[in-house]
Amino acid sequence: MENEEPMTEAASTMSGADVALGLPALRPGTLYLVATPIGNLEDLTLRALRVLKECDAVAAEDTRHTGRLLKHFGISKPMLSYFQFNEAARSGQIVERLRRGERIALVTDAGTPGISDPGERVVRAALAGGCRVEPVPGPCALVAALSASGLPAHEFHFMGFLAHKPGQRRRQLEEVKAVPGTLILYESPHRILKLLAELAEIYPESKVVLARELTKKFEEFKAGRPAELLAEMGKRPAQGEFVVLVAREGEMLNAK
Repeated sequence: MENEEPMTEAASTMSGADVALGLPALRPGTLYLVATPIGNLEDLTLRALRVLKECDAVAAEDTRHTGRLLKHFGISKPMLSYFQFNEAARSGQIVERLRRGERIALVTDAGTPGISDPGERVVRAALAGGCRVEPVPGPCALVAALSASGLPAHEFHFMGFLAHKPGQRRRQLEEVKAVPGTLILYESPHRILKLLAELAEIYPESKVVLARELTKKFEEFKAGRPAELLAEMGKRPAQGEFVVLVAREGEMLNAK
């Protein structure tokens, strides 16, 4: 029998099923951006599961939250925390580990890292340090909401969370008047009425879709003019974070 080449460290972590399916081994020194469920655990992809099982460590926005997710799927991995207030310092530590050949999975509490969540600084640091960054696509609230909203989806502008101060929020909404496409924002239940009131002033004839509790048991979509939704939402306390989609009057005409 001819001598076989020694198995690499990356290949040694692969399961027999992975090898049989021809799945590629995780690459040393790679930062994997793993999208995690935004509500329904069934939305975690098979690829995400494999990366979480085979990586050397998981960098998590909240290690307690991610720990519960990993436990649910029978995964045990070393974890390190990164979040808004330590992301800059933690980025350097993650890059050093990547340079040593570690394979690190980066996750947030829900959705895709870096999309209105921590992760952007870590990605920039990894790229600047010459490390490989690989996305592991999956759940993303803005895409899920847009796909089911019925609003024009050929072009859109994602704004994330607006500023908390009223003057700054209004300025942000005014500045995108000339920007084409459906506007997409995230908003908390504590400020949704304020946002609808601002939209009623700035874009009174727009069609707005509110999506909340996406992929969960009480998922809900509501559509209407800003003033109509403001009157309806004011009748009961709002719960859950919202994806707010706004099609200005011209956008709806162009879509016909």
